[in-house]
Amino acid sequence: MPEIILKHVSKRFGKFVAVDDLSMVIDDGSFVTLLGPSGCGKTTTLRMIAGLETPTDGEISIDGKLVFSAERGIDVSPDKRDVGFLFQNYALWPHMTVEQNISFGLENLKWDKARTASRVAELLATLKISQFGKRYPSELSGGQQQRVAIARTLATGPKVLFMDEPLSNLDAKLRTEMRSELKRLHAETDSTFVYVTHDQLEAMTLSTRTCLMKEGVLQQYAPPLEVYHNPANLFVADFVGNPTMNFIEGVGRDVNLDEINLSVDGLDMLFTPISGSITLRDNQAITLGIRPEFVRISGTGKGKARVYAALPSGMETVVKLRSGSQLLTSVVFGAVDFRIDDEVLFDFTGESCIVFDSESGANLAIGTLCIV
Repeated sequence: MPEIILKHVSKRFGKFVAVDDLSMVIDDGSFVTLLGPSGCGKTTTLRMIAGLETPTDGEISIDGKLVFSAERGIDVSPDKRDVGFLFQNYALWPHMTVEQNISFGLENLKWDKARTASRVAELLATLKISQFGKRYPSELSGGQQQRVAIARTLATGPKVLFMDEPLSNLDAKLRTEMRSELKRLHAETDSTFVYVTHDQLEAMTLSTRTCLMKEGVLQQYAPPLEVYHNPANLFVADFVGNPTMNFIEGVGRDVNLDEINLSVDGLDMLFTPISGSITLRDNQAITLGIRPEFVRISGTGKGKARVYAALPSGMETVVKLRSGSQLLTSVVFGAVDFRIDDEVLFDFTGESCIVFDSESGANLAIGTLCIV
């Protein structure tokens, strides 16, 4: 299985920098998502690895082979990189049947008919579309077309499979189903998947590692749960998670050398790091980040708030709380509803509160937060 290495890769279009000095390693057999808002450089990164876009600077290696080097003048063509590319619109041949679409690449490689037929049958079975082999793309649903496109991409046995937002054309229910299928397919094929998405839920549920980008710059490259629980900066914290993280801004004050006090709108809070210590500058502006599941509504809470809105969904209820000028989001698990303007008590739980430097956005420490 291949390892993909990017070293100081950049791509400029005139004065616009699409990707800026990107270095990362995509391990053998991993499922890596390139995540970020529109225009952050994720698709450009994918296309550069695949050979569909030429970097301005840097080096790219696939399976120990240097496929691009600006310094040494190496640029291996896409067909010689042994990768498969699944496009957003599937790009199926409308005049060919499902079987013909899948076998097209194999015939170009001069496979004999028996071997081609065997490989097509294998892929039809793997993708659970054997009954559609004689149909044309126009006779298939969106999800079925996507499976055909995946089968065609896998037909030649590429070392790496690239996917550029392949689920964006599907409805919400089908997207959820296809996420499960893609994860199962990754486990069964043991291939390396590199997947572009702007949907943070897809990145969280599918990937073994997430590469989160902003304006062409890598913000964090880590397993999705690490990105969720210990984001590198304010941008990552705000982008990942639904409902989004709560942020409380103020000026922190050191207490007992290893704790921080922050008072905002009558809330007097004490932050304690779970490991090490934290020291602030005088009058340093900080931002506390608390995930909604760690804002607990209970009869023993020390904070007072009024219910601003409640959104029950059966499995959980998202509750917006108004405390002074702060609007906090809480997630209450179970079929619970709240009346608007009711007064409730709340507190903060868990060890996943984060202190960010408001100016730089950097993650300064992770720990517990209590109302005192």
